[in-house]
Amino acid sequence: MKPIITADSLTMHFRRCDALRGVDLQIEPGTVFALLGENGAGKTTLIRILTGYQAPSSGSCRVCGLDPTRDPLGVRRQIGYVSDSPALYDWMTVSQIGGFTASFYDDRFRDHFNESVRRYEIDPAQRIRNLSRGQRAKVALSLALSHDPALLIMDEPTSGLDPKVRRNFLESMIDRAATGRTVFLASHQISEVERVADTVAIMHQGQICLTAPLSELRESFFHVVIDVEDPLRTLPPLPSPAEMLSEETEGRQRQWIVRHLDPSMVSMLREAAGVIDVRHRVATLEEVFIACTSSDFATSSAEVLS
Repeated sequence: MKPIITADSLTMHFRRCDALRGVDLQIEPGTVFALLGENGAGKTTLIRILTGYQAPSSGSCRVCGLDPTRDPLGVRRQIGYVSDSPALYDWMTVSQIGGFTASFYDDRFRDHFNESVRRYEIDPAQRIRNLSRGQRAKVALSLALSHDPALLIMDEPTSGLDPKVRRNFLESMIDRAATGRTVFLASHQISEVERVADTVAIMHQGQICLTAPLSELRESFFHVVIDVEDPLRTLPPLPSPAEMLSEETEGRQRQWIVRHLDPSMVSMLREAAGVIDVRHRVATLEEVFIACTSSDFATSSAEVLS
């Protein structure tokens, strides 16, 4: 099957910053793809380009087989979108906003919306302005899903929501992927990404630092602790295919985050002059994220882990 999203060397230049700096992506259908990044990393800018609301400075992309720059309305008919602060008409009732949105889609939309609102136990006669933040989020999700889109794009959707509503959102992502649909989740909530994602990309300063299946992240990244006799001791470099993401020194202890570490490398370190002990374990996603978004790593290799 063809990728549902592709991006090739996307850039976005604003007057005072480069929001995107050569973004390449390929997202397969039927998966939950998580774009993990700090605030200001470029996630929302990328989403605006993918949904046709912003033309890139250079590069190209396709969403559901369409070019968002040339056919933005065609793309939006194929997708659902939920932001962290959904823009809804406050003066409408829940039923009215469902009817208004249904006018853009086929006859099934209204029935699907009503069923979704009923499942979330929201009064259709209640005005949007009187809904809680969690209820507004549920209405926004219902609107985004009622035309059964091939792709659901969510930009920090659980920000500020209580745990119960957050759980509903996470379950909806898993349910979508189970039916062969695709979810694109932009977030900085690492715990949520770990619960739902099939594939994770880490974005920093407008670049994709890493893209890998979550299962690979859990198996191929290691946290290594090395005790040395002398804080100034130089350690031997790790051979290929090992890749160093970060290194910290605290007194006589070195801490590394390493990709593709194997037992022979650990043995080599233990035998190195001045080394007292070497310990290693699988790195957490949070440790990998911090390593990828550290200044040292970001300035040296956005390409190493692509």
